[in-house]
Amino acid sequence: MGTLRQVVRQELVSRQLAAQLPATPLRVLDVGCGQGTQLLRLARDGHHVTGVDSSPTLLDELLRALADEPDDVRARVRTVQDDVRNLASLFDAGSFDVVLCHGVLMYFADPDPLLDDLARLVAPGGVLSLLVRNGDALAMRPGLRGDWDATLGAFESSSYDNRIGVTARADRIDDLAASLADRRMQVRAWYGVRVFTDVAADDAPLPHEPALTALLECEERAGATDPYRRVAALTHVIACRG
Repeated sequence: MGTLRQVVRQELVSRQLAAQLPATPLRVLDVGCGQGTQLLRLARDGHHVTGVDSSPTLLDELLRALADEPDDVRARVRTVQDDVRNLASLFDAGSFDVVLCHGVLMYFADPDPLLDDLARLVAPGGVLSLLVRNGDALAMRPGLRGDWDATLGAFESSSYDNRIGVTARADRIDDLAASLADRRMQVRAWYGVRVFTDVAADDAPLPHEPALTALLECEERAGATDPYRRVAALTHVIACRG
């Protein structure tokens, strides 16, 4: 299933998406789909999904996982190996009912061109799902670890060094909502992801049931509730067009 941090992230995002999407089959684009965790879940639910990623290694992982799925699920999945900067040349405007972009915006120093492309691909009445690093909570992780120099610096920063040593950018919910409004996208709902488990070790194993069920219930409730969602490591924004 993956590590604790991975499972909390994927499970919460999946639940939050399910609460906002109709049950009818939808055309879904997953931008930066990686190994396809969300993509496969949506395909199993009956949606027609397209995944775009620049990494052949991650797409190979997705295809290996897809090979174990039933025929009808495999038939609903398409993959495209390309840079997400090329979205405008890959797909027509309004081609998708749902566009996902999870864990990608933080690696763009200037997110505006990608946001333009993402919003352009959403059909009228469709939704855009963004998972970003929470710029309002950058001091939480180093503070909970007792790294006070890093904590002080994080209060005034909009960037951070992630766990693989890459400097990335964070987004604040109010700024992101304003950017989406400029693109005629209105925030329908937003959530926090990993309120309590962000400081878990990279290789932290999953607890046994029923502790895992209780943990996920607590994370889900905190991620939908102020003030907890405002200090989560990640922010999940769901915006709609029209």
